[in-house]
Amino acid sequence: MISETKDLTRKEYELFRRLIYAKSGIDLGNEKMQLVRARLGKRLRTDGFKSFREYYDHVERDATGEELCILLDAISTNTTHLFREIRHFDLLAEIIRGWASDQSWRSQNRELRIWSAGCSSGEEPHSIAMVAHDVLANHPRVELKLLATDLSVQMLSKAKLGVYDTHRVGTVPAAYKNRYLMKVQHEGQAVLQLIPELRRTITFSRFNLMTKTFPFRHRFHIVFCRNVMIYFDRPTQQTLVNQYAAQLRPGGYLMIGHSESLNGLDHPLTYVEPTVYRRD
Repeated sequence: MISETKDLTRKEYELFRRLIYAKSGIDLGNEKMQLVRARLGKRLRTDGFKSFREYYDHVERDATGEELCILLDAISTNTTHLFREIRHFDLLAEIIRGWASDQSWRSQNRELRIWSAGCSSGEEPHSIAMVAHDVLANHPRVELKLLATDLSVQMLSKAKLGVYDTHRVGTVPAAYKNRYLMKVQHEGQAVLQLIPELRRTITFSRFNLMTKTFPFRHRFHIVFCRNVMIYFDRPTQQTLVNQYAAQLRPGGYLMIGHSESLNGLDHPLTYVEPTVYRRD
């Protein structure tokens, strides 16, 4: 156990706070010392660091960036479930159905491109994939391409598996559960896994939303960025929303979390309904 003399000091907290903000955009504010102490304490004990400052210096010296990834993994909060905020998925089905039933749209769009930004352990992109695949079943010439990104390597590794304990799929509509989740053995336990056909539609990749220039070659029809911006200050939110707008095709949609709002931000998107915006 870390002794009192080696406990996290306010000065050390400020060092971590500034580093985390600079590298991830996450704004911890003044009142998250206990969170940092708890989240990083295990790392200190496991690797034998004598103080938080010693660990901070280690992160700074690590030219590979691997320790920074571990630090950000520890700090990031990843709480989610399948079909969270169900209204978005009902609307997603309506939007895709409207597009796919339009012959003119189909002739101009051989792919439906969706981005799940801040995908955590995969519940959001897996839910999106079920809905989109179901709607596109009658339109095989439109290929679903779903990009799922997150800052956390650990969460992405979990997301790629698409594996869920049986008690964690209660929020999945029965029709989707029966069609898209199959029983498998994983680490000696009976679990449910997203079927391979759907897993192949998703590309998981580590991506830092603080990247100055987004590298995507093709724009998206829909971007999900839900319950991510709540960790950013207003200037960062302003920048990020405009980055998303630039990545949307005309007529494309941005969906944010129900605890979030774009009120007071300058952006080119049109309000559709609470937490839903469109690029005209």
